[in-house]
Amino acid sequence: MMRRKKKKSNHISESWLLPYSDLLTLLVALFIVLFAMSDINAEKYERLSQVFESEFSSGGIGILDQNKQPNEIPTAQKEDDEDDKNKEKSKTSSELELEKLQGIQGSINTYIQEQHLEGDIGTKLTDEGLLITIVNNVFFDSGSAEVKKDGEKVAREVSNLLVADPPHEIVISGHSDDVPIHNSGYASNWDLSVTRALNFMQIILENEKLDPALFSAKGYGENKPVVPNTSAENREKNRRVEVLILPNYEINITE
Repeated sequence: MMRRKKKKSNHISESWLLPYSDLLTLLVALFIVLFAMSDINAEKYERLSQVFESEFSSGGIGILDQNKQPNEIPTAQKEDDEDDKNKEKSKTSSELELEKLQGIQGSINTYIQEQHLEGDIGTKLTDEGLLITIVNNVFFDSGSAEVKKDGEKVAREVSNLLVADPPHEIVISGHSDDVPIHNSGYASNWDLSVTRALNFMQIILENEKLDPALFSAKGYGENKPVVPNTSAENREKNRRVEVLILPNYEINITE
């Protein structure tokens, strides 16, 4: 009798599942240990949850956009803002200095009006600074450099108006007309003009709030007239003392 051939079994061995399941079990155990050892940052977890929630909700913004703060200003706009601030700072150096000098000028003009000295004292803003012009008859008698009593009072009141924070350099200059001087006290109009400037400055500096180191005196004689010496009225205008308040920053006066 012929032996019957054994039919080949189509059943596949599942023995490989045991080591695979053991491997998965070990991996799960490893992750559990790692998770137990880690320190969860609640704040980061909350932020991550918000990102996913907004991303998957309708109308949500993209994940890349989450890095931007709600009120964050774009870089280009920040740079423009910085430029504007720098322009404002450059404005401060000249324009704020001009405003300070205008404030001093306003105070002096108010004093002039209150004392009815419009014909004797004047102010003018120039690129050099604030110029205060005082005609000689307020302070001095003809041919004299001694300050009159009424002039001393005016000088002391003007000194209070010169106090500023920060302080300014101040130049006091004396001027005369072109008529030669005829007395033994002064060799020339130049000598007379500089002595008047010095005497006026000494009274100003009686004010302890002013720093003498910031003051200087000059005498120009008849060499810098404001009008031609062609009449008695013009010569009176040329006989004057000028107080120049220098700006701490360069200013530009536009007429």
